[in-house]
Amino acid sequence: MALCLQDKYWIGHNGMQEYTRLKRVVDTHQVANETFIKRTKLLKADFDDLKLGLEGVEERARHELGMMKPTETFIRVFAY
Repeated sequence: MALCLQDKYWIGHNGMQEYTRLKRVVDTHQVANETFIKRTKLLKADFDDLKLGLEGVEERARHELGMMKPTETFIRVFAY
């Protein structure tokens, strides 16, 4: 009888092996969720910045699209 209970505890359905496996899965998902939460916060900050002011839009236009104002002169510096 005790052997049967031990078997169910360690190996059986909802036993210790299943608990350990599910614990690893939950830990993996928690790490992934933390990563997604950080990414979401960064995207929300970017969105709010672009929504509220022109500085964010101007910065993106300069860095991502290579745009400049009509009154500016483009100078490229090469470092050797």
